[in-house]
Amino acid sequence: MSKVAIVMGSGKDRPIMEKAATTLDSFGVENTISVMSAHKTPDVALAFAENAASDGYSVIIAGAGKAAHLAGVMAAKSLLPVIGVPLSASLDGMDALLATVQMPTGVPVATVAIDGATNAALLAVAILALTNPQLTAQLKAYRDRLAEVTLEG
Repeated sequence: MSKVAIVMGSGKDRPIMEKAATTLDSFGVENTISVMSAHKTPDVALAFAENAASDGYSVIIAGAGKAAHLAGVMAAKSLLPVIGVPLSASLDGMDALLATVQMPTGVPVATVAIDGATNAALLAVAILALTNPQLTAQLKAYRDRLAEVTLEG
């Protein structure tokens, strides 16, 4: 099974981004969590993105606040799907949301809600499920449970 990289711009982001790891774990999807910054450790971030595919990753989830350039750096240097999680580090996360969602044409980043690490993981699972029938079944069961809980009110 493929693995998912979870990267974040600061160790302070860990409580939010661990929700992605917990969700991926619940589907049995291997994942790693790393801290790297597009601004403070650009060489580390660039090298990670450049090598992510050859290191066995299939999807990158990148969380960052404020200027939130980490997801864009990942997308610029990797051909893997990148899911951006704007974090509420300042301005209620609106600055990070706009920085993440407003990528230039040709360098897309799928973007979830502010602090939406769980949805980022679920999107990663959906991407992986395209070629993995077992994950497809798990995702369907998850959605079925979600519907039941919603209807139970």
